[in-house]
Amino acid sequence: MKKFLKVLLLVLVLAFLYFGFTTYPKLDLISGFSAKSVASGHFIDNRTLDLIEKTDNDIKMIDLAKNSIDDAGKFATATVYGLKERKAIYREGLGATLINDDFDVSKPYLLPKRTKLANNLPFPYGNNEPKDTLFADVDYSKLKKAVDNAFDKPSGGTKRTRAVVVLYKDKLIAEKYDTGFNKDSKILGWSMTKSITSSAFGVLAKQGKIDINKPAPVAEWKNDERKNITLNDLLHMNSGLEWEENYSTICDATKMLFQAEDMGKVQMDKPAQFKPNTHWNYSSGTTNLLSLILRRQFKTQQEYLDFWYSAVIDKIGMNSMIVEQDMSGTFVGSSYGWATPRDWSKFGLLYLRKGNWNGEQILDESWVKYTAKPTNTSEGKYGAQFWLNAGGKFPDVPRDMFYCSGYQGQMVAIIPSLDMVIVRMGVREGDKSFDFNGFLKEVIAAVGK
Repeated sequence: MKKFLKVLLLVLVLAFLYFGFTTYPKLDLISGFSAKSVASGHFIDNRTLDLIEKTDNDIKMIDLAKNSIDDAGKFATATVYGLKERKAIYREGLGATLINDDFDVSKPYLLPKRTKLANNLPFPYGNNEPKDTLFADVDYSKLKKAVDNAFDKPSGGTKRTRAVVVLYKDKLIAEKYDTGFNKDSKILGWSMTKSITSSAFGVLAKQGKIDINKPAPVAEWKNDERKNITLNDLLHMNSGLEWEENYSTICDATKMLFQAEDMGKVQMDKPAQFKPNTHWNYSSGTTNLLSLILRRQFKTQQEYLDFWYSAVIDKIGMNSMIVEQDMSGTFVGSSYGWATPRDWSKFGLLYLRKGNWNGEQILDESWVKYTAKPTNTSEGKYGAQFWLNAGGKFPDVPRDMFYCSGYQGQMVAIIPSLDMVIVRMGVREGDKSFDFNGFLKEVIAAVGK
């Protein structure tokens, strides 16, 4: 019996040590992800805790979190095994922010000044309901089948698509939502937000206020080799700065999103691994550094907050969009943009129309071309904060397609040669769950025949 107890004790000790080395360090990230997801989903899109836990947070490890919502206090909390409690607060106009124990929730804060588009035009150039339009070259039966195929059957499935919106020649030709979602549902774009960040730089470039080919205005780099990194390098994700982005483990990206107070500073503090423009490396930290650089272009925080919306977002009627902040007050330009699928399609339409929005040139046409030009060393996969099909990732889709892409299968596909914008939003991609090439191929086959 004594021998058995000794063996049992040894097993328990080894199990505890294994937990300590492998799982415990992850608890802070797990509860952080969960608290932020719950606060954003509930307060921005009015989702119930049950819906969030079953459809947003049913991710391996994240589903270990125990969550709660305080509607009166406007915050959500999460723990794992009763440990590592994290809290995310909601502020109307700013969305949710994951905070630490030192964050002063009583401190006054500024809100972006918003202007609602009120031109009485139908969607997509206005916010009124779209007009019915029939195109002779669209096989609507085939199109409906293609869109339906993107969703799971009532009996269930693994595609988990939440929304599809298809624009053709400036008109809405297809739209569908999963149960519990509709045209007014705000959905997180994750890394599609990077393309929003890029557009803000496009406006500054059009205004002649920045030169992307000059060294990035980062004073902290002026005395070392990083002083040669340009904004162009940062926009193209080939700055040469050290960065690890792997959401299956603890890495630079996860620590930034779920622990850092100032997310832009995380990448800014990284050393150079390679010479600029020689090594493409996808980095959410780079985009948040760009957001911080953008913030430093303005004299006041209010000007910075307003610019994102007045320059692009509200200018094209994406009035549902909320870009959330980190604890320091910088927009999380890498990941935290929420908007309706219709509003995401408006953003795609802006780029399809080469930066022109209903007669107003918001971005220079040259900027849109720059956006869709392959980054050096990316093998045709990436442009300036947009993904590209130039390298043929989607073999049955035109090579001129460029697109916004986000975690779990968010996509705004822009196909100039077909005059189309296709939006798909969901909570699953890869592992044979959702076939983007097949989906896009089916939609395209129904149009232009």
